[in-house]
Amino acid sequence: MTKSKRNAALLAASAAVLGLTAPLTATASTVGAPAVPTSLDWAKCEGRGLDPRQECATVEVPMDYADPGGKKIGIAVSRIPSENPSARRGALLLIAGGPGGDSLGDPSGKGQKLPQEVRDAYDLIGFAPRGNAPSTSVSCEVEPGDLALTRMRPWPAPDGSVAENMATARRVSDACARNGGELMKHISTKNNARDIDRIRAALGERKLSAWGVSYGTYVGAAYSELFPHRTDRIVLDSNGNPDPVRAERAWLQALEAGVEDTFPEFAKWASAPGNPDRVADTAAEVRPLFLRLAARLDREPIPWPGANPAELNGNVLRQTMLDSFYDPDDYPTLAKLMLAARKGTVPPAPPTPPEAALQNYTAVGAATICNDAAWPKSATGYEKGVSESRAKYPLTAGMPRNAMPCAAWPYPPKEAPVRITDRGPSNVLLIQNERDPATPLSGALKLRDALGRRATMVTVNSTGHDAYLANGNECGDRTVSRYLATGERPGRDIYCR
Repeated sequence: MTKSKRNAALLAASAAVLGLTAPLTATASTVGAPAVPTSLDWAKCEGRGLDPRQECATVEVPMDYADPGGKKIGIAVSRIPSENPSARRGALLLIAGGPGGDSLGDPSGKGQKLPQEVRDAYDLIGFAPRGNAPSTSVSCEVEPGDLALTRMRPWPAPDGSVAENMATARRVSDACARNGGELMKHISTKNNARDIDRIRAALGERKLSAWGVSYGTYVGAAYSELFPHRTDRIVLDSNGNPDPVRAERAWLQALEAGVEDTFPEFAKWASAPGNPDRVADTAAEVRPLFLRLAARLDREPIPWPGANPAELNGNVLRQTMLDSFYDPDDYPTLAKLMLAARKGTVPPAPPTPPEAALQNYTAVGAATICNDAAWPKSATGYEKGVSESRAKYPLTAGMPRNAMPCAAWPYPPKEAPVRITDRGPSNVLLIQNERDPATPLSGALKLRDALGRRATMVTVNSTGHDAYLANGNECGDRTVSRYLATGERPGRDIYCR
């Protein structure tokens, strides 16, 4: 997902077993086959910076799949057709992270990073999941202060108290119940997977390939579980723990391990000679320096005009750490903030997306994680979890086990979380960075284990979130590209140094 969407969404993201499977190969009956004609009304997409070939349409789906003849909503989809129709295999759906992100612009963006043979083989398809504008959209109209990153992520008070987090959960949940409308009850991962199958049918495709990233791996896995016979080549990139009870709550907890996996890489970078943003002389000094600085800012926040909140406190520093760890190219952001804070100053306030976009991402994220699984309602359990986490993982200060809006969500889940199993075709390829702050390797291995014989996994010796064509390495990129283009998949799990 884009940096702005990642910062705005309620990202509750959370990683070796040998895969004894044969490679999936192309068949003569599918390669070069055009899609079945459809009635989709394709037109020029709105928005700036899009490839002129990208076109958009709307797919109508049931708001409530338990009442398929009832009210309908619209799902916005986009496409850039195969660049070589004679080599066309089918459609490749790009599934964004989040919850709260969309891939509507991805055929023009990340899709153009795909190698030529992949762009020849597929129509590149993006979509805005239910609730995301310009699909039928939702907004909770929460208070602007509750859109702050340190509110969206449940950082506890400096003393570990969760009282304010519980109050925030009540405010956000009340606003969603008051302003979100009926659709808020029907935004979930399972319904996203059902919508994808409606998209497949509307495209006229017998089967669908997909590249899901971050939360998109959960959606892709759910689609593979609910519609296994409709899947072609599935790539899951930066994978979360598919906990069949806790769902996104398990991903939130995984952040504590993900940050610990990643911090040593930042420490090496931040202590390297010649680095203009060097914060310490040795890597060993960086961690205690960070912890001391966060504790000082807990006690003595620095005013930060134009920011939300309007001060640099310990939790703002911790949130900046988490954001910066998604991409090593963003390490200077954290280092510069640490250097400024040591001097008692602040850099210019960071830009934020328009409030309407933040409201939309927040509403979709809250609805997804709260409708996917039941969360505890009592503060007692969160207090215990926060206390344990703070002691074991001081970098994240207890946030990954704290209360999200789901602690006060007014709607009980309509369904149990999807349970990922090894039943279905062996056509899934997982790619995973070894050091990922949001979806750590430990969680990805749980998805790998759940998929069993259906999957093989590529573990990449790299740091950051999003592996394929982003923060991974050439070996991993080559392996995924080969699978998408030819169907050749490793016969066993591999490690890309």
